[in-house]
Amino acid sequence: MKIAEHIEALDGAGLDLAEAAAAAGPDAEVPACPGWRIRDLLRHVTTVHRWATAFVTEGHTAHRPEGGEPALDGDALLAHYREGHAALVSALRAAPEELECWTFLPAPSPLAFWARRQAHETTVHRADAESALPAGPGPVAPAVGADGIDELLGAFHARSRSRVRTPEPRTLRVRATDTGDVWTVRLSADAPRTERTTGSPAAPADAELSGPAGSLYLTLWNRPPEDAVTVTGDASLVRLWRERSAIG
Repeated sequence: MKIAEHIEALDGAGLDLAEAAAAAGPDAEVPACPGWRIRDLLRHVTTVHRWATAFVTEGHTAHRPEGGEPALDGDALLAHYREGHAALVSALRAAPEELECWTFLPAPSPLAFWARRQAHETTVHRADAESALPAGPGPVAPAVGADGIDELLGAFHARSRSRVRTPEPRTLRVRATDTGDVWTVRLSADAPRTERTTGSPAAPADAELSGPAGSLYLTLWNRPPEDAVTVTGDASLVRLWRERSAIG
């Protein structure tokens, strides 16, 4: 996906998150995030949005901690969230291609990093907000899903801090049935190593997750609906993922 496409995804997901939060109400439980209610979700996401905006608009070249979460609630909290989301979208659209600022994952440029990261931050939490509604989370577009899987497997879990490890070499395959993308995740005592291909890799895998890219994306982020994904092979690798893949 291109930077403009990430920004569009961020814009749409953020608006949908607000609509779901308004429909559910601040006290509604968020099943995808045990212990959270909608107010907790909104406080978290708006804090992240404002934190990201500061890097883009102020050009900080070193890590800066997030600010404290707002004590707002109800309509005031929702308005605060909407304001922060709109400011982030505007900042990314106005940022120069040569933007220089701190990032924490590999990317072609800082602008590309922040647009992508906030698109997926917001898309996942949009699904969380919708999990509070009777209909549950809406679909994730195939292109967004495939791009987000790539970020999760190829960037987040390529870092030394990934806890998804096995004593002996094992292979987990992720296959998107709608886009044709395939990720082969090689597990060992070291950080996972992922290769993205298309078609059918010749080498067998110990376990495979297959399904639409958007469903795989939510499943790999440990969000419902898991029933849209098929698991074949050694299910213990899938359990390992669920238990150890959370991103702090």
